[in-house]
Amino acid sequence: MKDRIFLSSPHMSDEGYEMHYVKEAFDTNWIAPLGENVNEFEKELASKVGSKDAAALNSGTGAIHLALRAAGVGEGDIVFCPTLTFSATANPIIYQNAIPVFIDSDYETWNMCPKALEEAFTKYPEVKAVIVVHLYGLSADMDRIVELCKKHNVVLIEDAAESLGTYYKGKHTGTFGQYGIFSFNGNKIITTSGGGMLVSNSEERIAKVRFWATQSRDQARHYQHSELGFNYRMSNVVAGIGRGQLKVLDQRVEKKKYIYEFYNKQLGGLKGVEFMPSNEWDEPNYWLSSMTLSGKVRPIDVMEALEAENIESRPVWKPMHMQPFFEKYDFVGTDVSEKLFENGVCLPSDTKMTDEDLERVVRIIKGMWRVEC
Repeated sequence: MKDRIFLSSPHMSDEGYEMHYVKEAFDTNWIAPLGENVNEFEKELASKVGSKDAAALNSGTGAIHLALRAAGVGEGDIVFCPTLTFSATANPIIYQNAIPVFIDSDYETWNMCPKALEEAFTKYPEVKAVIVVHLYGLSADMDRIVELCKKHNVVLIEDAAESLGTYYKGKHTGTFGQYGIFSFNGNKIITTSGGGMLVSNSEERIAKVRFWATQSRDQARHYQHSELGFNYRMSNVVAGIGRGQLKVLDQRVEKKKYIYEFYNKQLGGLKGVEFMPSNEWDEPNYWLSSMTLSGKVRPIDVMEALEAENIESRPVWKPMHMQPFFEKYDFVGTDVSEKLFENGVCLPSDTKMTDEDLERVVRIIKGMWRVEC
């Protein structure tokens, strides 16, 4: 069996930055949550993306949950959410006993469709918050979405879990709304093995999030809790990995772009193949190189052919409004997200891939078109 080619696996720095900070945590015995690495990782990430403050948490999901709490979302409140996303975007809405309304995508960005969002505002004027996702590192059409949220005086939360290092008109995704979240899960462009970050220009709200995330422990000699708390803080060891990974973020974006351009050049000319969209205002991090197929070769054919050669790939996200748990909630739009799911496939985009690995993937896929011809 040939060596496994992964979709997107952890990639530690060649320089060993991560071990330097992890060793520092061990040497100082700051193994438990909080410590120098947590404090500095928050500062460094906030500085990198251009936000005033950040709270390091144990997952991106936890970051979305506390962003919703910080936005005042509670029982019975309506929250608009893209349907084409991972369930971690929508689950925290349910944690708050709120009501998700799913919004369709557009083909121009693969992200939340501004026209569908505008329709949703007309249908649900009482909406409390909007969550927008930057899918696969592609920026949503932020000017139009921000304008609509301001017009309706609604809090905007950016799920930038997949888009750290992506720019919209020269500004980092995750910094357009009142709150932005990033994920450092094992498959993300940089990883801490697991973890997340909530950023905001409101230092007061970030301080509140840190308080909630540490079990809402009041300032008292004894253990006292006046509010519901959560065990959501990032550990000092994990934060050390993040500090080291942040140093190589630009390198990872460069390699992801190289992978995308390699695939696009080699496969973009095949009949029925169309790669994820590119817009003049979008500088993606190309987290996962994805394409849609409209010919005889279907996504499942590609995935099975690659898997037979020990190569990992996966479908585009199945829309939330099609999921058994979420299908009872309303959906606004047409069928764009369903078509992207039906026709889309994510190709291996691991930053450790060599040119030989890329050629191996391309050779298998091209071979399927030769058979069809």
